[in-house]
Amino acid sequence: MKRIFLLKGLDCPNCSAKIEKEVGELDGVQSSVVNLMNQTLTINVTQTAADTIASQVETIVHSHEPGVEVQEETIIPVTKSYLLKGLDCPNCSAKIEKEVGELDGVQSSVVNLMKQTLTINVASAAANTIASQIETIVHSHEPDVEVSEIVQESYIPEKKQEANESYNNEDKKLTVRLATGAAIYAIGMALTVFAKVPLPIELAFLIVSYVILGGDVAWQAVRNISKGRVFDEHFLMSVSTIGAFVIGEYPEAVAVMLFYQVGEFFQSLAVKRSRKSISDLMDIRPDCATVRRNGELITISPESVAIGEIIIVKPGEKIPLDGVVLDGDSMLDTRALTGESVPRSVHKGDEALSGCMNQTGVLTIKTTKAFGESTASKIIDLVENASSRKAPTENFITTFARYYTPVVVILAAILAILPPILLGGGWTEWIRRGFVFLVVSCPCALVISIPLTFFGGIGAASKRGVLVKGSNYLEALNNISIIVFDKTGTLTKGVFNVTDILPANGFSKEQVLEHAAQAESFSNHPIAKSILSAYGKEIDQSVISDYKEISGYGISAMAGKKKVYAGNTKLMDSEHVEYTACEKVGTKVYIAVDGQYAGCILITDEVKPDSKKAISDLKHIGVEKTVMLTGDDEKIGKSVAEELQLDEYYAQLLPDQKVEKVELLDGKKRPGSKLAFVGDGINDAPVLARADVGIAMGGLGSDAAIEAADVVLMTDEPSKLVDAIEVAKATKQIVMQNIVIALGIKSVFLILGALGIAGMWEAVFGDVGVTIIAVLNAMRILKK
Repeated sequence: MKRIFLLKGLDCPNCSAKIEKEVGELDGVQSSVVNLMNQTLTINVTQTAADTIASQVETIVHSHEPGVEVQEETIIPVTKSYLLKGLDCPNCSAKIEKEVGELDGVQSSVVNLMKQTLTINVASAAANTIASQIETIVHSHEPDVEVSEIVQESYIPEKKQEANESYNNEDKKLTVRLATGAAIYAIGMALTVFAKVPLPIELAFLIVSYVILGGDVAWQAVRNISKGRVFDEHFLMSVSTIGAFVIGEYPEAVAVMLFYQVGEFFQSLAVKRSRKSISDLMDIRPDCATVRRNGELITISPESVAIGEIIIVKPGEKIPLDGVVLDGDSMLDTRALTGESVPRSVHKGDEALSGCMNQTGVLTIKTTKAFGESTASKIIDLVENASSRKAPTENFITTFARYYTPVVVILAAILAILPPILLGGGWTEWIRRGFVFLVVSCPCALVISIPLTFFGGIGAASKRGVLVKGSNYLEALNNISIIVFDKTGTLTKGVFNVTDILPANGFSKEQVLEHAAQAESFSNHPIAKSILSAYGKEIDQSVISDYKEISGYGISAMAGKKKVYAGNTKLMDSEHVEYTACEKVGTKVYIAVDGQYAGCILITDEVKPDSKKAISDLKHIGVEKTVMLTGDDEKIGKSVAEELQLDEYYAQLLPDQKVEKVELLDGKKRPGSKLAFVGDGINDAPVLARADVGIAMGGLGSDAAIEAADVVLMTDEPSKLVDAIEVAKATKQIVMQNIVIALGIKSVFLILGALGIAGMWEAVFGDVGVTIIAVLNAMRILKK
């Protein structure tokens, strides 16, 4: 029986691993898997143990995490997505994500700021009423955001263009409002200074400008307080500015609100422009497809094209879906997919990938994938959803801001009240200092700039043809101490050629090659393809029977009435075939026919041109150890390792042994560092999953690579890994700069404010000025 338990509140990876292990060891439990993201435990349990399993699970969970709530999930949760149109505040999005996640029945809640979406997993019973609760939460933080459920995502060019607007109608309205409020403020100040108008007239101008500039902020603060949410930036700004009015600092009060609103406006523009930069960068999604139906060419949405249909792509058009070229020759611009500026040529029979720009000739293409499964769709989805996987630094800043704001409010209150009581008198001065303290303390600089930097870092990596699936992986790339490479297709080209045939026991070279080709005729392995290519004749597959591919050994098959074995020395030993070991460097395929050794075929691979430089550059940027794993024999492994100057290598490994070696190396890494595995993403999925950071090489067109890895290098160049780490280091550097800038400057102004040296004008710089500096610094990553 399959049983699913919701572990609400589980957020410890270490504890989840222990829970998974201990539950898996219970009597009757056949499998146990904890999904930390969904906070679920899924088990397969025998019927006899099913009655008592719930209490046993609860006991184990509470032994590690007493505060976690354990509920058995009897109904499969429903996934719902909502469009939050107009959402551009990282701080508010984090609050929305958290509060929606705490609703009854909600198992997970993720806000994607780039796509302006909220995606939840919710119990079926709560699914019908959840929409109104979500709308209430969203509007409590962002009243102007439009909330609508996404029933079916479809691409409409006009909507995309509207979403990409970095300065829209709402921004124009806000600009007019700010300009009007600022103008009235300026007129009031001018009349006061030059015309010496009475105080009531001055106050009238200042109050009107304050209402225009900050009325929405104060109203939002009141609404939040009524819902029990006191400590946020709306509260800080409202209390400090209204307080400034109370103590007679009228111009300063309006100025604080004016510059706060200007700062918020620039933050909003920065987020939109960052979103637009990434959208433009990933603008590979085609607007339409020209399909041949019933002898006519019609233009339709790419989503409407079925697998196997014929599409026509003219020069200057994007290829809308993956397919095979039936007719035509052209050059394709793959820059958006790979980051490479050199076009690729395609001819009849070649694969054509969606997202590439057709440059020279008309192509007739037979589609092989639906639009949602095509390369362009997958890449867009990866980049857009990367921001939902937050880095530890992002999570820390969100948590920090949650506790930081109440603490500074309490400190401001103490600063305003305690000294006058202890020293006697001076209430106005100490209250003024308390309000200055409040203004400076607003955490906007951090909660805006840190997510924005990671957001931009993912975009900068994409521009280089490196897809990073989340900010957490981008941050992890900073801490890599060991990089483990698969050999074939990663450090070497993976293009094998037969270079020698060594017959034995009276067999000729032609016979050895023929028998090998027969045995390998059903295999898609690169070695099999090289043998078939060398044979160069058609294989009558009707005479091949009893075909078996033995992982890590080779192949056995019946060719007519003859039993043929083709594989390595392990296969020969397991079948008790007496053979002569080949001493030459290269991949050896030993052939046996009816138990008699027929000979050996020598196959060689070639090291990629930039592999050696990539290894050298990785060591130069701080990687401590480079290791190679290969299934090839010792001599080949040693030869490649010495040529590339690798620190270690392990040869003659079966797929499961590669996982064991990675686990061994993982145990030897420096505390706090990460281990990365780089492979082709097809045969290395278990190792990619086991490593701290799984990196797939040559992901262009490889579904397995895109699915299996945390980071995908879209070309076959190992040097792209250096690019990925450099972008990650630049991102982390800017993040740390912003943390130091924000906390450093704020600390100075908080102290100056407490001592009475800094006034409201300095406080404005300590808040808004620092925020704008941090945001502009964050935007630098897009230029990297």
